[in-house]
Amino acid sequence: MENMNKVTVLGVDFDNKSMSEFQNTFIERLNNRQSTFIVTANPEIVMVAQDDPDFMATIKRADYVTADGIGIVKAGKMLHTPLKERVAGFDLFMWFLNVAEKRGSRVYLIGAQPEVITCVREKLTLDYPSIELVGARDGYFKEDLNEIANEIAATEPEMVFVALGFPRQEQLIDLMRINGVPAMMMGVGGSFDVLAGAAKRAPKLMQDLHLEWFYRLIKNPSRFKRMLVLPKFVLEVKKRGDGE
Repeated sequence: MENMNKVTVLGVDFDNKSMSEFQNTFIERLNNRQSTFIVTANPEIVMVAQDDPDFMATIKRADYVTADGIGIVKAGKMLHTPLKERVAGFDLFMWFLNVAEKRGSRVYLIGAQPEVITCVREKLTLDYPSIELVGARDGYFKEDLNEIANEIAATEPEMVFVALGFPRQEQLIDLMRINGVPAMMMGVGGSFDVLAGAAKRAPKLMQDLHLEWFYRLIKNPSRFKRMLVLPKFVLEVKKRGDGE
């Protein structure tokens, strides 16, 4: 069963691809200007979708769902349907920026705080001068998501990265996908903060030991309440695994 194309974890269907397989697929879709909605889902997103049917339906409409979080990979093993590897959203985002730089792609960024998006814009201008930044706005807008979706579509982007937190970022991308905006579109959570230097990613050793969650907790103890979802997630997966 290891070569199955999808692995289902608590109702969310993950694409069972390695990072390089995803990259090959996304390059092909970029070349064909195919409208593509990517969800990078971690245990927290999966658990929220359990109690939010609308969010679950949005995730199911995505073209690709990646296992963003070692918890998802471990869940696949517990369910006897292993995933090939973890595909972190931040790593995918950085890869897309490198691709956009090589191709001179039109990129639209939306989300995060005003000072963060300003930093990101400056960083892209310096480090990725070939990217054509067709839009960069913060996440504190008053317009409804339909209006924002139309504004983004009007800039004719080839890649759109949305950092509004879930489920809002996925709702916005879903609207653009339904309208067939011919771009690669992905929710990137806190990636703008990391890129801007406003938040630090866990050191490589902690990433390798799968302790990124612990690093984030030490850095930001207010996340403790959110972290309580992890043991619930494990128990729920175990329950499903034992029931099979």
